[in-house]
Amino acid sequence: MDQASDGAVVDCGAQAAGGTEPEGSDSLKTFGAVVQAFRKRARLTQEQFAPRVRYSVPTVASIEQGRRFPPADFVDRAEEVLDAFGSLQAAARHLSRRPGIASWFRQWARLEAEAINLYTYECRLVPGLLQTEAYARNLFVNQLPLLSEQQIEEQLAARLARQHLLREKSGTTYSFILEEHLFLRQTGGVGTTRELLDQVLALAELRNIEIQLMRVVKHDHAGLHGPVQLLETPDNKWLGYCEGQESGQFVSDAKVVSTLQMRYARMRSQALSLEESLSLLRQMRGAA
Repeated sequence: MDQASDGAVVDCGAQAAGGTEPEGSDSLKTFGAVVQAFRKRARLTQEQFAPRVRYSVPTVASIEQGRRFPPADFVDRAEEVLDAFGSLQAAARHLSRRPGIASWFRQWARLEAEAINLYTYECRLVPGLLQTEAYARNLFVNQLPLLSEQQIEEQLAARLARQHLLREKSGTTYSFILEEHLFLRQTGGVGTTRELLDQVLALAELRNIEIQLMRVVKHDHAGLHGPVQLLETPDNKWLGYCEGQESGQFVSDAKVVSTLQMRYARMRSQALSLEESLSLLRQMRGAA
């Protein structure tokens, strides 16, 4: 979920159970400490280690500090680079917590990190992968019930950490269809909106990211059922995710996923083209 808790993923048709409180990070800190110990045993600095596992130095640092859930390919590469006797892979299998992200969202977050295609339609707020720190903070600060300062910082860190996917997984295609009114609303104020538009425009320049806008006035719209996300796994299986305010629906049924794909394809044809969308974004940036 791209609101305060970063998602509610449950079985198809079920309601999310429990609260929105993110789980602690004890197991992640332990895993990070093990990675650090093996790295130091190999006499590698983070700057030397990072390129060998094909992740950035900040990402390696976040994992070692227990602030970020390690992607599967990081674990496998680290295991090989550090000759860790299978210890890292064994430890990763027991990770059950991810700081700043609700327990419900772990399943989709893991799939999101491995996806080779990720499609998102949003009509409520700018998706988390595209948000600026100021925009995301505004969402967390205004969430009800109110979050503590610690919760805000944890969830903000988790939100921003997810965004590495857009630049580090350049082989993954990201498609976003966003309602025009998400920017016209000016959530967080004029300055926050201007910064958000700058970030979205910059991301739209990347080869693997496509951003389309759906105009406010639209007589035919295939997305009236609400927000939807679709992804393709490395083994070419398509899955879906739909959410409400306090619940989520993880969709694996092939017929339902096919319906969601049909709707998304129709929305792509109904939204502005990539060029027209960029032009409108620049126009809104100039007016902000």
